[in-house]
Amino acid sequence: MDFAWSDENDAFRTKVSDFLDQNLPNDWQAIARHGPGSREQTEFSLSFCPQLAAAGFLVPHWPAEWGGADRPTWEHFILGEEMWAAGEPRGGQYMNVNWIGPVLMRYGSEEQKHRYLPPMAAGRAIWCQGFSEPGAGSDLASLRTKALRDGDDYIINGQKIWTSYAGLAETCFLLARTGEGRSGIAVFLVPMDTPGIEVRAIPSLIGHGDIHEVFFTDVRIPSSCRLGEEGEGWTIISYALANERVGIPRYEMSSRELDAMVAELKSRGGFGNAAIRTRAAEAAAACDAARMLVYRVVDERARGEPPGTAANLARVAVVEADHKVTDFGMDFLPDCYSGSDHAAFQAHHERAIVTGIAAGAAEIQLNLVARRHLDLPKGA
Repeated sequence: MDFAWSDENDAFRTKVSDFLDQNLPNDWQAIARHGPGSREQTEFSLSFCPQLAAAGFLVPHWPAEWGGADRPTWEHFILGEEMWAAGEPRGGQYMNVNWIGPVLMRYGSEEQKHRYLPPMAAGRAIWCQGFSEPGAGSDLASLRTKALRDGDDYIINGQKIWTSYAGLAETCFLLARTGEGRSGIAVFLVPMDTPGIEVRAIPSLIGHGDIHEVFFTDVRIPSSCRLGEEGEGWTIISYALANERVGIPRYEMSSRELDAMVAELKSRGGFGNAAIRTRAAEAAAACDAARMLVYRVVDERARGEPPGTAANLARVAVVEADHKVTDFGMDFLPDCYSGSDHAAFQAHHERAIVTGIAAGAAEIQLNLVARRHLDLPKGA
């Protein structure tokens, strides 16, 4: 098996990297330190993503009909790796690129596509996802937010929690219950300025304005806000999550930060200890393992195969890599996690805190691996 990139792939990566080197401002790391859901980074993304779009580096893998260039799936992941290596200057808009846009292309009405896809492709749209709930978490089948049909409208009541980017989002990709069981879940595209929606920020260590509680009280929306049919919600969610769970190449950011940590230790004369070198090698191996498992999923997607358990395995591996790198830094460079001299280390550490929660808790992924990949009985 040949793991080398093609000349075309390498050329594309170089173009993206050069663009970032030339266009990211000198204070970018200070901006990134606030977190992707912060006002600072959100405002930055709304000015920077249009530049990416103009250069052909925002949605090149999308169909030309919707602002893309019909480029290969692999270029999408090369693009993602370079963005995350730089600290993800797309902010919350990475969700549009990776999974919200593709889901709308597949399941949206013509009206929904024409309303929502052009602003995404132009780099001018901020979305949030209304998935997790108190008591439901990553177990989406247990969600309790209800959408009751009332003539041509739906009335939504319920609560979401850990909702990324909700404070500044224009639209929510919302899951709500219209009936019982998985077949009773529907997806709604809800404007966040609809009366009855209340957003409360949750103070945390992972960035300013990144996560929120969202309350829906008698929120009335037209049925045209529903994505797909009422019984199609679980199918749409499964497709969306398969894209989301491997769409964030955190291993690239972790790998680059690990290299920087090793360089810092060498500059201090502190990398000669065998135990430290072993820990660094273990963290590097975890990053490479995560990369290879993600590449397996990308390869399946590029060949048109349906999503399988490889996405769950890759997700767990990405979590392990993130944690091994941040643990290495905290153990051997603890002074770099205070002050402002090593903002990238601090940003990586904060994001690693939620790696095992965002995009589906690691425990849920392990349960799915046990049942679907190892064929173990439930409760084993």
